[in-house]
Amino acid sequence: MKHDTLGSVDAVRADNTVMLTWHGDRRFEAGRAGGPTIRMDGDTTTAPSPVDALISALAGCTAVDVVDILKKRRTEPTALEIVVTAQRSDGTPRRVVKVHLAYRITGGGVEHDHALRAIDLAVTKYCSVRDSLDPELPVTWSLDILPG
Repeated sequence: MKHDTLGSVDAVRADNTVMLTWHGDRRFEAGRAGGPTIRMDGDTTTAPSPVDALISALAGCTAVDVVDILKKRRTEPTALEIVVTAQRSDGTPRRVVKVHLAYRITGGGVEHDHALRAIDLAVTKYCSVRDSLDPELPVTWSLDILPG
């Protein structure tokens, strides 16, 4: 059994507990007790792979923050899409070595500079998924504003 020490962490809480269940082959389902679940498939034939789920979690986390920040500016988007591109190493394990988030935001009142600032804050300050990944992992982003 491996034990890790967290070092000087202000407070550690167990506020996320999920159960993962194997459904044969390389298929799994995970979620909180009594809550919604997500499926994963190591072969990507019936569901996203675990790595797809990881980079989707990064996109989803930043998206929540971006929408919240833009709402506070009273410039809520009418649509938001993020295309995530992840490069993986050739060796085993095939870890993610670079991520690019391409944001497409639709909304008549959304200004490019404000949206770019919201993305920057989401990725570098507020997103707990990003903060949980290796700090050396390069995460870049781009933005297209579409008329709404």
